[in-house]
Amino acid sequence: MPKIIGLTGGIGSGKTTVAKLLEEKGFPVYYSDDEAKNIVNKDSVLKEKIIGLLGSEAYSNGVYNRKYVAEKVFNNSELLEPLNHLIHPAVKIDFEKWVNSQKSEFVFKETALLFELKLHLQCYKSLLITADDNLRIKRTMDRDDKTYREVEAIIQKQMPEKDKIKLADYIIYNNSDLESLRVATDAVVNELN
Repeated sequence: MPKIIGLTGGIGSGKTTVAKLLEEKGFPVYYSDDEAKNIVNKDSVLKEKIIGLLGSEAYSNGVYNRKYVAEKVFNNSELLEPLNHLIHPAVKIDFEKWVNSQKSEFVFKETALLFELKLHLQCYKSLLITADDNLRIKRTMDRDDKTYREVEAIIQKQMPEKDKIKLADYIIYNNSDLESLRVATDAVVNELN
């Protein structure tokens, strides 16, 4: 059974970039958010439950309407929590199947909510990618075409970085360039082996 390393970081931290660097090194990476997007479109029972919770607008032409759902649940925990209770168990089952199919000694589970959902407790180790807030905001504005205030609102909803740092086994500070990030990623990988 592979050892699971939880890979996390707030928006704009660079966790997906680190995930790609890990894949380049031959490590399998499970992208939780991407898989969740697939599952909400493939799983017909889950689809019915989401429509039951959020209405038929949750799907547009049979495809999960992320924009509508995000607007509906962003500031409404009475909808967000039940939605998470529908999606997260389905992702957990998919992830377990994926892990069982892997042959590598270490696999990485990339997820934004590693600590929030206490998923780190099911991992061998956890790796946090973090960066200064102003850098994270700029990266996200550039990548997602969002305003400063929009990105700031997302960051405010996420667990504070100082709390994540206390929980993480390994931390990469991504405040520089790609080459520095590559060196820091290699250093963590060398510690694992």
